[in-house]
Amino acid sequence: MPDTTPRYPGRAPIDAYGNGGFRFAGMSHRGSILCLPSGILAWDAASIGDVTPALIPVLQEEGATGGVLLLGTGRSPVFPDPQVLSAFRAAGLWLELMDTGAAARTYNVLLAEERDVSAALLAVD
Repeated sequence: MPDTTPRYPGRAPIDAYGNGGFRFAGMSHRGSILCLPSGILAWDAASIGDVTPALIPVLQEEGATGGVLLLGTGRSPVFPDPQVLSAFRAAGLWLELMDTGAAARTYNVLLAEERDVSAALLAVD
């Protein structure tokens, strides 16, 4: 079965966030996103409770296996369940947690510096 996940095939800075979505590369997307080495993908997540170990294979398949992995948790920094953090660490993925705005700004800076960075950004209203 072909992958039908909405995807922007490349790396692009985040131009804006809020109103339930993001703007990047001259486009807008409603909902959460994953900014990965392979591109920007739609992410079916609305809250920190939706961050589960099921995300790990997606991150690995899309090349987010090294460098910084930013997790934008919404309007304020919120930690996922400790077991979720342990699963990510066991997979060699270390999450840097911050609110979505800070994560988007940090992603942009690291991307501009051509650093190895990925981000999982929860949409905010």
